[in-house]
Order: sequence, then structure tokens, then C-alpha cells
Amino acid sequence: MIREYIVTLYLFVFKILFTLCKIINLRNKVTFVISYSENNLYVYEEIMRQNLNCKVVFQCKGKCINDFKQTNEKVIQFETINPIHLFQSAYHLATSKVIFVDNYFGFLASIHFKKQVECIQLWHAAGAIKTFGLKDQSIWQRSKKARKRFTQVYQKFDKVVVGSNEMAEIFKKAFGVSERNILRTGIPRTDFFYEETKKRRVVNYFKNIFGSKKVILYAPTFRDGRHENIYQDIDLKLMREKLEAEYVLLLRLHPSIQSKMMYDLKYDGFVYDYSSWPNINELLLITNILITDYSSIPYEFSQLLRPIIFFPYDLEEYQLRRGLWDDYDKLVPGPVVKTTEGIIECIQNENYNLDHIKNFSKQWNMYSTGISSQNIVNYIKNRLG
Repeated sequence: MIREYIVTLYLFVFKILFTLCKIINLRNKVTFVISYSENNLYVYEEIMRQNLNCKVVFQCKGKCINDFKQTNEKVIQFETINPIHLFQSAYHLATSKVIFVDNYFGFLASIHFKKQVECIQLWHAAGAIKTFGLKDQSIWQRSKKARKRFTQVYQKFDKVVVGSNEMAEIFKKAFGVSERNILRTGIPRTDFFYEETKKRRVVNYFKNIFGSKKVILYAPTFRDGRHENIYQDIDLKLMREKLEAEYVLLLRLHPSIQSKMMYDLKYDGFVYDYSSWPNINELLLITNILITDYSSIPYEFSQLLRPIIFFPYDLEEYQLRRGLWDDYDKLVPGPVVKTTEGIIECIQNENYNLDHIKNFSKQWNMYSTGISSQNIVNYIKNRLG
């Protein structure tokens, strides 16, 4: 109840500020509202490459603000109680011709853009195993007012960027949008997998750290109520005992989780905590085997045609609480195991089918062919003319 009151008050204040600023004429300006960096950075770099005649503003939620300070553009901390930042946010959103958002942002429920403005949803995932948006099972635990607000936010999306027809169908259900809202450009951050110079630099950097060891990346998804000791369901000691001679294990916590467990110190030389590494695709590039559960990471990793092990140790509980888009076994292109012993057996016996990975990637990355950022910037040119 208190949370809902705070949200309502914030949106009321934001609406007033936005309405006042809306009196001002639109500027030739692109504003990014950001919770995840990579897609937005790639679009920005393409704007710079094409030398578009526009101003750029970044409004950042959380720690991702650090990724944009080097751009020399206007950077604002978003969703804070700082009155100056609040006013600046409303001003830039009310006077920009193009707005990019990469997540659910409640402010969209309280405002109405001018008809010349384009609001583009640059969602932070290339695919989806777990449900979200209007299909998220947990939405029914929220108040009626909150559920109405969700719909109001999704109705503000003029376009939703996708990398595949499959993801387009998911967005239609999750956001309640139609075919006319779908923008089939590909996912900007996947352009990285086609940039040979950048890739060589990343590979050489990590080779100096891990040497000839193969890399296993464990990247579990966020679970409500689990903010520490997220790896209590995987036996790191056993993995070290069985795999240390040939492998290192990188850990990648979800950004919403803050862990106080010093795994890299406890399992020194085998476990490395890369949860705060800013670019997930750089970690995927050096990964030989990915272990995950309900994360969207496999959709991008599949472009590298390498093995994926799925470790949904709490499948029944998670499916009931959160919801999945289909039967889990139908969604994933790799072996499904419920124990650490099962993970180790898959790795040691190489129980993978790379043809499944190839078909999966072809299905989910059909528009992500190395020019996604260019496609998006080409699209917004008309708005910035």
C-alpha cells in the first residue's frame, strides 16, 4: 500500500512537470531511458557514425549511468527524488522527437507524447523463456491500479524492436501490441558478434587471465526474494574438484542481485565473479560452455554455436510462480539437468547437440545479422529530419 502511494505521488509530480514542458516546441533530439547499457550504446554509436544532426540525452536508472559518462552527452540519473534531475527528465522527454526505452518505466503511464514523437521499446532481451508483461503470473499479486498502469505503459510503445518473428509474437502477447508496432531490425548489441577487431581484442585480454583453460559461464536468472547466496543450489566445491584441471568457472549474477558471497576468493583459481562486468557479450565470446536456467542469455549465445546446459533446479516452483511461454523442454536447445552431478556429467561426456543450437539461433536471431544498429538509426532518420 505504501509503495503504491509513493508511485502514485511520483507519477503525479512527473505528469505536472511533463505537461508544463510540453508547451515547449520539440527539439531535434533523441532521449534514451536506460536500465541496461549495451543496446543503447550500440544505437548511440551508430548515430555518431552516421553523424545525425541531433542532440542525445541519456536518462539512466541505477549503475548503468557510469557507462554513458564518457560520451560527453547529457547524462541524467533517472527515477530519483532529486528535484533537478526530475525536472530535467521531464523536460527532455517532453521535447524529444525520438524516445528509446529498454524496460518497463512507470512514467509512461502518466504522460502523453505529442503525435510527432516516436517511442521505441528497445527491450533488453533477444528472446524469452519466462513470461513477462501482461503474461507474468505475478502480475495478479499486484493491485488493480498497478495492473491498469502496466497496460497504460505498454500502450505508449509506438514500436518494439525484435530480432525474430518468434519474439514479435511474444511481445504482442506481453505488451498487448499489434503487428504495426513491431520493428524487425535485429538486436543492436548482437552487432558485436560481427565485429572482428573488437572480438580479437576481447579474446586476447581474457587469454592473458585464463591462459589455455576453457571457460564455463554460470548465469542464473533473478529470483524474487533471493538476494544473497544465489549459488546455494550449485555445488561449486564439487565442480572445482571435477573440472578444475581443464576449466575455469565464471559467475554472472543478475544485475538486480547484490551478493556478499566472495566466491572468487573461496574458490581461488577456479571461480571468477564477473557479475559487474559491463558487457555480457564479451563474456559470452570467451565462453565455451554456458550454464543457465530461465535467462534470455541463450538466445544471443546461440549465435556462437556453442554448448548450453540448462539447470532449472526449481522448475516446478518457478513455473507456478512466474510462468513460462511453453513447456521448458520445448523452449531450450540443450540438456536439462537438476543437479550439479548432472552438469558435470554433461561437460565430461560432451552431451550436446550443436545442430539444436544452430536451429535455435536461426529461429531467434533471423534479423540480428550484424547491421541491427544501422537498421534502427536508418528508421529514426525520418523523425529527425
